Amino acid sequence: MESTIRLSTAHAQVLEKQHARAAHLDAQKAKARLREIGIDMFSFDERVGYLKKYGNHCLSFSAFQPNMHFFDISGIGYIAYRKKWGTRFVLADPVCHVNDREFLVGEFLKDRANTAFIQISESFAELLHDKFGLYATQFGIESVIDLKNWNLKGKKKQVLRTSINKAQKDGVRFMEMNGQNIDDELSREWIRTRKVRRKEVVFLIRPRDQEFQEGTRRFYAFLDDELLGFIHFDPIYEDGRIVAYVPNISRFSPKFKQGIFYPLMVHAMETFQSEGVPYLYLGLSPMVAADEDMPCESGILKWMVRLLYKYGNILYSFKGLHFTKSRFAGVEVKTFCAHREWLPAKSMLTVFRISNII
Repeated sequence: MESTIRLSTAHAQVLEKQHARAAHLDAQKAKARLREIGIDMFSFDERVGYLKKYGNHCLSFSAFQPNMHFFDISGIGYIAYRKKWGTRFVLADPVCHVNDREFLVGEFLKDRANTAFIQISESFAELLHDKFGLYATQFGIESVIDLKNWNLKGKKKQVLRTSINKAQKDGVRFMEMNGQNIDDELSREWIRTRKVRRKEVVFLIRPRDQEFQEGTRRFYAFLDDELLGFIHFDPIYEDGRIVAYVPNISRFSPKFKQGIFYPLMVHAMETFQSEGVPYLYLGLSPMVAADEDMPCESGILKWMVRLLYKYGNILYSFKGLHFTKSRFAGVEVKTFCAHREWLPAKSMLTVFRISNII
């Protein structure tokens, strides 16, 4: 005799959720069994291959700087990080398909080592909060320019037009020169004028002499034979093609009082526009934070970020950098750090230390 068990709608939904959760876990376990997992496991060529396929964060290229380590999973991608004083500091979003982020991070965090994530996108920050219980706190913005629709019109860009006119009047020449190193003397002169004078900033900015330079572009400004300034651009990749550039290294002579950064940037942007490059990323403006708080954020850290922006310019030119980038009138996108502690004071100080800011 056959019997039929009738389930309530609510009970059926619970069973469906349990089944889906079990199926997801089984899929994750199967995925892990089929993959090789290790630290610094990929060959250099393999890593570059993942970069060119998935390296669409403005700091993906910068992870090739010295002292970095990589958590690698074959067929998936990698997480780039640096270790200091017992903590792993992950730089940027994982270099993998967006659908594989949860799996990659889950494997990475299995050892329960103290870990913080630095300069990550809002979508990745939300994943870390929702799936792994981390705080995700805004600590700056990134500016993105749609090159297809960008031009020199508008009130904000008046300072750009003024500096371009001054450069043209003075006879400043702009040119792209790749593969040559003519930067050293000006770089030493420039760094003596900075608030952070001891060393060049690293980690959040790659070093100028990073060994891996494939795909980078270098633009220079000259007055007669004198070098006035230069900007090095790093490529941003997606599916094997360059979809954007980001200016990562820039140095300028103080002799050109109107500022050589603006006209040199515009020259490079117009070059990229002519080549059909879709976007230009201006990189991080640190410590710029929205007025409203999000549920995923640490309130005390957000308060400290705002305080640093307001009063910390003796350490670093937070306001000056933000103002300069804002003149290009790009779209401002929030960038985050993710952390386990409510008040990650040690981690914050360590980031400043490994970046040579303090």
